[in-house]
Amino acid sequence: MNLIIRENFFFLLLLLLPISIIVGPSISLINIILLNFFFLMVLISQKKFNFINHISIKLILILYLYLIFNSLISQDYSIGLSRNIGFIRIIIFFIFINYFFFHYKNDKKLLDFWSLIICALIVDVFVEYFFDANLIGLGGKDQPYGNRIKSFFIDEPIVGAYLAGFIFLIFGYLLKRYNKKTIACTFLLIAFISVIFTGERSNTLKVFSGIIFYFLLLDFLKIKTKLIIILLFFIIFGAILSQSEYLKTRYVGQFYNVLTNKKNFEKLENNQYIRLYKSGYLVFKNYPFFGVGNKNYRVETCRKQNISQAKFEYVCSTHPHQIYIELLSEHGLVGFILILGVLFFLMFKILKSILISRNYIQIGAFTYVLINFIPFLPSGSFFSDFNITLFWINFSVMFACDKKTNIFAKNYV
Repeated sequence: MNLIIRENFFFLLLLLLPISIIVGPSISLINIILLNFFFLMVLISQKKFNFINHISIKLILILYLYLIFNSLISQDYSIGLSRNIGFIRIIIFFIFINYFFFHYKNDKKLLDFWSLIICALIVDVFVEYFFDANLIGLGGKDQPYGNRIKSFFIDEPIVGAYLAGFIFLIFGYLLKRYNKKTIACTFLLIAFISVIFTGERSNTLKVFSGIIFYFLLLDFLKIKTKLIIILLFFIIFGAILSQSEYLKTRYVGQFYNVLTNKKNFEKLENNQYIRLYKSGYLVFKNYPFFGVGNKNYRVETCRKQNISQAKFEYVCSTHPHQIYIELLSEHGLVGFILILGVLFFLMFKILKSILISRNYIQIGAFTYVLINFIPFLPSGSFFSDFNITLFWINFSVMFACDKKTNIFAKNYV
């Protein structure tokens, strides 16, 4: 495969990655596997493996070895192994993204196309919100999850989570690409409104928190201007809620009823998420050191004998719906410290570079990675195909988009 064909092939698969995530986890998985397979062929033919000395690769490989170990001590090792062994694709993908940004000059075209995809999805969210059906006629109150906006995800209300995965990356790119910062800020505002429309409370709060963090790092605005812009976003959020009873109830009403009604407050322990958190914490208490194993929360909590025993107040579910409790219950203290230790170390090592270079794309990627770790918020499973793909797209670009931090650079981070 000559250089031009190879570059175009990689570029095409990367272009289609955001679309493949929308189509479904199986398609995005195939996309990444194809990328990885042909990229490995290139690496082997070039015989250049100096990147292995990069601190990020060493730590991520340690993380992978831990995950394999975690599989072997899982409640059901076959389930744990099926998920953990596949993490190797994420490592290769991380290396590939760095390789692509370092060696090829198509990153602008790539981000241009990704921007168009995200803008199209934002338009679709607006159409579904105002007309009760999206651009291809899907949606409506009689669909699963009722009023929740699902856009092209059809029957899953995760479009807000998807947009959150790209908003800050695209915002940073637009800041870098156009001299007029109003273009990027307008995009961010409209994107934020679209996330509000989805009714996804956790993702709306994550995006708003990310906006605050991002603006605090911007170097071309005075602190007073930053605070005014953040306040403007908050006012717009309030204005939208005031015009929609559904959104007002979804974001504020349920919480307000709990605080103002003693009976509702007393029933708080019966809240779906509170019960899941308590269940996850109980799993952690029963397996404090290594947990029950990745993807094994469902194995432990859904066993009939455990549910029937009074001492086990388990809630049968796929995961505890909270990232920290998920890590504690499935990986115990050892895995919790190791996984978060590796990720936080690499994140804040990058932050030192960000504070110097003020690379807007890098700030965007870092922002998304950071908001995944906001405490207490409900979340999807950290290791699910959907979430881990979005996370590692941003984590990879966070390193790759700056020549000083790219793992193929001579001056390692």
